[in-house]
Amino acid sequence: MASTYSDLKIELIGTGEQSGTWGTTTNTSFSTAISEAITGSVDVAFSSADVTLTLTNTNAAQTARNLRLNLTGTSGGARNLILGSGCQIEKFYLINNGLADAVIVKNTTGSGVTVPAGTAMLVFNNAVDVVNPLTYFTGTVVTSSATITGGTINNTAIGGSTAAAGAFTTLAASGNTTLTGDLAVNGNTTLGNASGDTITLNAATANVPNNLNFSGTGTIRLPNGTTAERPSPTAGMIRYNTTENTFEGYAAGQWGSIGGGATGAGGDQVFYENELTVTASYTLTTARNAMSTGPITIDAGVTVTIPVDQRWVIL
Repeated sequence: MASTYSDLKIELIGTGEQSGTWGTTTNTSFSTAISEAITGSVDVAFSSADVTLTLTNTNAAQTARNLRLNLTGTSGGARNLILGSGCQIEKFYLINNGLADAVIVKNTTGSGVTVPAGTAMLVFNNAVDVVNPLTYFTGTVVTSSATITGGTINNTAIGGSTAAAGAFTTLAASGNTTLTGDLAVNGNTTLGNASGDTITLNAATANVPNNLNFSGTGTIRLPNGTTAERPSPTAGMIRYNTTENTFEGYAAGQWGSIGGGATGAGGDQVFYENELTVTASYTLTTARNAMSTGPITIDAGVTVTIPVDQRWVIL
């Protein structure tokens, strides 16, 4: 009975065959053919063209039987590694793409799997097509750091030229972390975990569309600067004026002092102070009276308008 061959082209000696030489054949099967399939690694040289591998009925060394295929040489553009005649079998391959371009590993049918340049990838030939055998991971996948340059998160592409929304159950970072683009956070969010932590917003404006609640017992430090450093005004602005030593806000088209009340030394609240010169035209707020302690000087060209039935009392 003549020898036959397995899918991996390992010789199967027929009953009563190879008397006196069967040991040599068997040793070759183990030392060469089986070793290649289990742990073998071999270079596959490219020369600016696609490469086709084949398997034939022999125990001799064969490239396509090896587990690891190390792609070397010159690609000259995207290439195909084709598993040709005799390779339509179920088999794993570890592809190490050392070329300058991506390589599609494919069977004589099917679309195959693309192995990017400079990467290693495990693929599976199911006898019809070459596919990615790993589609699910659990437990700790990365224990140090990982760079993601493509693919998707929750079916959203990442690694593109523009920012894209993704979804994370948990996102933790230590040290300096830069997020580019829009960051949408739903639910409770903690920034910092110690009283000495600081949060810096480098953007010109940080918008909070809803209520902003502060539950601690500390303070809020407002922007401060001189009168000359007032920003381009918008209704609702509030700041501390270091020229006037007072809090001020912008409303009804002008800046005005807010809060403060009486002042004095040692925490006393006795004195209410006002300036002595009106340097800009002013109209009393509708349905409001005003009071100042004189003498008051009104600069040339400046007008103080007092609506009908309202009063400005100077003491």
